[in-house]
Amino acid sequence: MASSTLTVAAIALALCRPQFGLSAPSDCPKCAEWSKSQSPFRIYGNTYYVGTRALSAILIASAAGHVLIDGTVDETAAQVAANVRALGFRVEDIRLILNSHVHFDHAGGISQLQHWSGAQVAASGPSARVLLTGRSGADDPLYGEVREMTAIPSVHVIEDRQILRVGELRMTAHLTPGHTPGGTSWSWSSCEGNRCLHLVYADSLSPVSNKSFRFSRSPTYPNVLTDFARSFSVIRGLPCDIQLTPHPEFSDVLGRLQRRESVDDSAAFVDPSACRHYVATAEATLNHRLAEETASALATPK
Repeated sequence: MASSTLTVAAIALALCRPQFGLSAPSDCPKCAEWSKSQSPFRIYGNTYYVGTRALSAILIASAAGHVLIDGTVDETAAQVAANVRALGFRVEDIRLILNSHVHFDHAGGISQLQHWSGAQVAASGPSARVLLTGRSGADDPLYGEVREMTAIPSVHVIEDRQILRVGELRMTAHLTPGHTPGGTSWSWSSCEGNRCLHLVYADSLSPVSNKSFRFSRSPTYPNVLTDFARSFSVIRGLPCDIQLTPHPEFSDVLGRLQRRESVDDSAAFVDPSACRHYVATAEATLNHRLAEETASALATPK
């Protein structure tokens, strides 16, 4: 298993940085929903939720510096920063920013958060190419329907199963493409007293696309089904006591929070079967989509 101290960036490009706030409300119809605020809270040990009600951002804290996973949309980057401060941490102490996938609802705010913190940004090779330019390529199933983002000047390119370190924190990358070519899930351990649990931030596995993309036959992303199959296997096999996802509803984050607070269920977030159930749902969704594509092809006149 490879490891890295983040002292060497595999890609560092001097790009012109556009001004922040690049989008108008009209090119983000869901931003009002995505921007609804959520008070930050501890998930387990040194792991905290600092996102909005609809978009996850996860802080893993340590005395030597912090790790942030995902940055929500550009419009709510300030909300993420305020949530970090509300927990008593400094944004300037974020040393590393990680990404699940490069759609603007999860990566759009990274540029601002990197600017405020000075943190190193790390991502897979395909994701790094998007972050460095701010534009998705034609291999993204949602190409043409995801807006551009502010480019990031330097991205550390990670490999599968690479371990990234910030002080005592150890974050392991798991390449899980399909939803996007560069999709990445992350795993780490958090402890309360002598009890340490395995946490997984499982990337999106949903087969959503623009109107012309076909998962059954894609010239722009020909290995998409192979990628999905591999990603299903990876996430299914991870030690996973607590599962988190880029959209919190996919792992019932706020429902679990409510159960913990309302019925004093201290183990509400702990579910060792969650990752397997997540994959089973994703597989069923993909199979349904493929069946629809087959039916559509059979109904189309030759």
